[in-house]
This record gives sequence, C-alpha cells and structure tokens, in this order.
Amino acid sequence: MTEGAAAEFETRLKTVAEGAEDILDRLLGAATLPGEIARPARLLDAIRYSTLGGGKRLRPFLLVETARLFGVEGEGVFRAAAAVEMIHCYSLVHDDLPALDNDDLRRGRPTTHKAYDEATAILVGDGLLTYAFDVIADPATHQDAAIRAGLVLELARAAGFGGMIGGQVLDLEAEQSQAAHTTEAVIRLQSMKTGALLHFSVIAGAIIGKADARARAALSAYGLALGAAFQVADDILDVEADEAVLGKRAGKDAGRNKATLVAALGLEGARERRDRLAAEAIAALDCFSQGADAMILKEAARFVARRAS
Repeated sequence: MTEGAAAEFETRLKTVAEGAEDILDRLLGAATLPGEIARPARLLDAIRYSTLGGGKRLRPFLLVETARLFGVEGEGVFRAAAAVEMIHCYSLVHDDLPALDNDDLRRGRPTTHKAYDEATAILVGDGLLTYAFDVIADPATHQDAAIRAGLVLELARAAGFGGMIGGQVLDLEAEQSQAAHTTEAVIRLQSMKTGALLHFSVIAGAIIGKADARARAALSAYGLALGAAFQVADDILDVEADEAVLGKRAGKDAGRNKATLVAALGLEGARERRDRLAAEAIAALDCFSQGADAMILKEAARFVARRAS
C-alpha cells in the first residue's frame, strides 16, 4: 500500500473521530428529549467522562466508511455511528468494574468507577446501552423504518448474550478454569466479546447503504476477519506495549489466566494469525469497484494489525 493511501486513511480516521465526538457531545447534552423527565447532572457528567475525549473511534469509522462505499453520508450515518460508540463505551465502563477486570486506568486516566464510584459506573453503562437504541430508533437516524429496525435487530444480537455479553461470560469462565484454553475456544470467545461489535459496525454501514446480498456477504467476511485481527493484536499489545502508550494496564492477561491467542499459539503464532486475518479482510473487499473508498477500508485492516494502542 502506498504512503498516500495510508495518509488518506489517517485523515479519514481523524475526520470521522471528530464527527463522532461532535455528535456524541450533542447527544449527551443536558437538554432533555420529548418523554424524558430530567437528566441528573452527576450521571450525565459521568457519562460524558466515560464517552467523550478519547479513543480512536474505530467502530464509528467502520460504519461511516462502509456507508460511504454506497454514497451514503450525513448526520443520520453519524448518529448510527454514535450509537455504536455508546455501546462500546458502556462495555468498557462495565469491563473495568471490580467484579470483572478491576482496572484502574482507561485511555490514560482513571476508570469511571475510580473517578466517580462503582454504583455510578454501573448506571453509566446502563444509560449508554439504553440510549444507543433510542438514538438508532429515532427517525432522525434514518427516515426508513425498515432500515432502523434492521439496525436495532443486528445491534441487539451483536451486543447481547449471543454476542458481546456472551463473550464476556465466556471470558470470566475461562479465567476460573483450571484447564488449558484451546485455540478454538479462544477464537469463539473473542469473536463474541470483541468481534461481534466490530462486525456490526461494518454490517450497519451495509444496511444503511442498502447493499445487495453479494456486497453484504463480502463486507461481512471483511468485518469478521478484521474483528478477529483486532483482538489478536490486542492480545499481543498486552504483552509488548508500553503502558503509557497503551493507556491502560499492560501485562494483566497472563496474571489473570485470560484466554488469549498469545497463550494458545505463542507470541509468534499470534503475530502470524493477526497478519493472516488482516490479509483475509483486505482480500474480502476485492470484489468492490469503488476504488479509493474500498482502499480506505483495506487500509483500516492494516491499521488494526500494526496499531500500537
């Protein structure tokens, strides 16, 4: 890939991150919506702390760029992207709680339960999860009710007990297991806990773009491979990355018997799988003739494999 494509990717990633930040800032403002009674100040402050001012916004990027493949852009697309990011941020807040990963640091600053308290952090997650579906179901996101219903259904399944939440349960069970983690079990866990929401981000763009069956199948393959590559890269970073760069506690996976592909395959085997998955994601987009737009999504797969945080 040329330096020009990499530079264009970085520009688009920054542009989408700024757009996502802007709409999240507006959606998480103090003004109430019709049907709301009040937005308690402490809760809203903690939600904004947990959501704004950090992160690469990769999931919004994937949704926005996939929709853009089909010529669909604008406020509604960014609203859907903001909803995905709310689900992601809620998952991080809950994942950091003492009952789960018990982390003190996220994105280089205290986790929500440390900055506020545990009860507030639980309610922050609950609020973000609920509000994400409010945002997607609103006609302001898309005028076509069938599109909105499709987004709601896919997001519920990606985030629910057959997806992200189920993966979290498998992760907890793996920590408590005395048996060695098999590669197959780790792959299934990761496809649910991390991969499902990344895959949804791509599929959501395809739904908004009214992709045909062939294009949707190609994008689904891309999203699955990219989601898997992302988590392998995360496993590797936990071993190799500097904590200051990573923005969270490094080296915690081995100490907690986490089910990772570094543990299952070894560091070199994990690197090989990461690179192979990134290549699979790139190849899945070869059927598209959109040129530069598809190139941006291909570059996203390379970014996932080479990221340092």
